[in-house]
Amino acid sequence: MNTHQKELIKATIPLLRESGETLTNHFYARMFNAHAELKNMFNMGNQANGRQKAALANAVLAYAENIDNPGVLIPVLKGIGTKHRSLNIQPEQYKIVGTHLIASIAEVAGEAATPEILEAWTAAYYELAEIMINLEKELYDENVAKPGSWNGWRNFVIKRIVDESAEIKSFYLHPEDGKPIAAFEAGQYISVQVFVPELGLLQPRQYSLSSAFHPEYYRISVKKESGMAPNPGGMVSQTLHSKNEGEVISVSAPAGLFHLEKDSKNPLVLISGGVGLTPMLSMLETNLSSIQNKKTVWIHGCRNESVHAFKDRLAVLQEEAAGLETFTFYDSLPETDNSNQIIEGRVDLQKCKEAILLDEAKFYICGPELFIKAQYEALVNLNVSKDHIFYEEFGPQSIHLN
Repeated sequence: MNTHQKELIKATIPLLRESGETLTNHFYARMFNAHAELKNMFNMGNQANGRQKAALANAVLAYAENIDNPGVLIPVLKGIGTKHRSLNIQPEQYKIVGTHLIASIAEVAGEAATPEILEAWTAAYYELAEIMINLEKELYDENVAKPGSWNGWRNFVIKRIVDESAEIKSFYLHPEDGKPIAAFEAGQYISVQVFVPELGLLQPRQYSLSSAFHPEYYRISVKKESGMAPNPGGMVSQTLHSKNEGEVISVSAPAGLFHLEKDSKNPLVLISGGVGLTPMLSMLETNLSSIQNKKTVWIHGCRNESVHAFKDRLAVLQEEAAGLETFTFYDSLPETDNSNQIIEGRVDLQKCKEAILLDEAKFYICGPELFIKAQYEALVNLNVSKDHIFYEEFGPQSIHLN
């Protein structure tokens, strides 16, 4: 891509700011019409609620705004590439996306999309595609080189299902072939793929691993979300909750950039909302042996006791780890509750700031988008360095805080 083409790309920034989501709406409709099989690879819930379209619009805009120095986007691209590896995205699919993206620019922009501009965007897209393909090849190579790991999908048997709360179930997944499985970093996720009869499609979802690594199984803990056609946001979780022990689902190898740093000696502060506690529990169990010497604080918020998963497990962990301190917030307490261990209301870091403002502490946040933004802002207001704050949101990446 030459300098003139970069200037043409930058000239389209106002259009992308104004009509980016119109463009991505058109793009997805066009691509799925031509390649309906790709619906099996995309989260159709996030298609229905618009999150995926908005995320793509923001990504295209960010690429245009940084066309002179796309290297600044590498951290974001690595996160996208990591998820692509977990979904088994292949190089040839970039050509399909490119064909329909460029055609969509032409069709949405109309006369403004001159042949010269379309040529510039074609060059820009395929330069980005090459970056992603090369990055993902490295990720595939690194992944398959790990003991017990694999690329693509592998069958796992649901050998045990445990009710953890009124709406969360844990699934113990054992490899159907009986061969070893890959270890993971505390905080990472696996992708699972199930057939959703209501959609007539295979659907992938990412779920955090909710325990320390066990060489015989992976455990995920899934909240049953609401959702029905034509808004299939909760269909995969509902499908999983209808599964029985002994059934088989497809799983990809562990992935994810949100995880504990290896051999870190820093104190830890874990902040979770709702089912966002799952990676935190993995972190806590993995880090249990070192909590005696490394202060760890876990702050969790949920609606009430009935939806608070793993509270009994946490009580056991507290007995085992003297260096663990916890704060639990419930949106509402029953009138008969006399406990002084639960704080009523939403998570409020001001109420536990003396416990969390530890020298060189690392802060990990997981939960819904608004929860993450609120806790991140609260930490910044407490003068916590942004370099010490890590977060993971559910679904397409739409938060850029650091």
